Amino acid sequence: MERCDVAVIGAGPAGSAAAAWAARDGADVVLFEKAERGRDKSCGDGLTPRAIAELERLGVDMSGFHRIDGLRVQAGRTEREVLWPDGPFPPFGAVAPRAEFDALLMETALKAGADLREHTPGEPIVDGARVTGVRTATGDVHADLVVIASGAGSPAAKALGAVRVPSSPFGLAIRAYVPSTRADDRYMEACLTVKGPDGAIVPGYGWVFPAGDGMVNVGVGALSTMRDFSKLNLNRMLANYMDQIRESWGLGEFLARPKAWRLPMHVAHRGGPGWVAIGDAAGLVNPFNGEGIDYGLETGRLAAECFAESPHRADVAYLHRLDAEYDEFFATARRFAWVIGRPHLLRVLLGLALSTGFTMRLVLDIMANLVDMEHPGLAGRALSVGGRGLALVDPLLTRSKL
Repeated sequence: MERCDVAVIGAGPAGSAAAAWAARDGADVVLFEKAERGRDKSCGDGLTPRAIAELERLGVDMSGFHRIDGLRVQAGRTEREVLWPDGPFPPFGAVAPRAEFDALLMETALKAGADLREHTPGEPIVDGARVTGVRTATGDVHADLVVIASGAGSPAAKALGAVRVPSSPFGLAIRAYVPSTRADDRYMEACLTVKGPDGAIVPGYGWVFPAGDGMVNVGVGALSTMRDFSKLNLNRMLANYMDQIRESWGLGEFLARPKAWRLPMHVAHRGGPGWVAIGDAAGLVNPFNGEGIDYGLETGRLAAECFAESPHRADVAYLHRLDAEYDEFFATARRFAWVIGRPHLLRVLLGLALSTGFTMRLVLDIMANLVDMEHPGLAGRALSVGGRGLALVDPLLTRSKL
């Protein structure tokens, strides 16, 4: 019978971070990955300053990827540019294609001492009420803690009840790599006025992430709270957005077929005896912007810290940390997703958001995940107050057709 201290299912950013931190703390770690180093994944590739801070903490050298200095936001004919601010996070971001980025993080876990097993899907072993290890085609590996990092809706997550809460909003997104004459631009660009099947503005946005080397990542995403969501055609929405920006970005044709994915933003269970879910598998995708990489990196570290502090009660400590550090923000963001699902309210809010430099700074902090409980700032305090107000009208938000 093979044993280890920590078994991690999924070697994306969250799983690799968890494995690296746990191994550095002296744990015997096995990291299971169903694919191989360098596999592609549908994702935006954009790394915010918050993600960069966590990567620096992990010791990952990001100098080989294209640097981003700020955010350009468009809404109709209005356009504003803002630099990343000085503060608790570095004043820069990056664009890192996932095939290269994930391979780099897997290598980081390996160097830390984790045992990476590629082409090895794993499923949790459940003994009574406790998860005791990982079952693979080549044999079982028993562990004191199993970390589910295999993404939203993965078989391992579903087996333990880490599934989307049916009443909660979720997102759909699609992205493509496209040649561009402006691939060296130092701003991420977000358009907040992309339109849905009925011609109305959708609660979501279109983006261009310049990756350097002649290529950009172009994509669109929308929340399930939008009107006529069942009629949404992501390929058509992306094509319309590409037509809108083709000339300004000097775009060519798709380098490969566009990839789409679903973004659950609230799951029913995130841990229990012998296991925890991190990153996307824990529903930690920001409803404001669809971002999840920074939360994946952070919760990977949190899981390792909780195991190091109390190996047999790591799940209890981890769930407490999630509640203290993330849950209030995510509850507010999910409520806000219902608000912006009303087209007329969305138009009003967009007008206010882009009206001044001051309000634009609040938009930047929220869109770029620069708000945390330790350094809430003005945006964090505004969200806290707004969240308490929205909590009072939860039933109205989810049922009304305002």
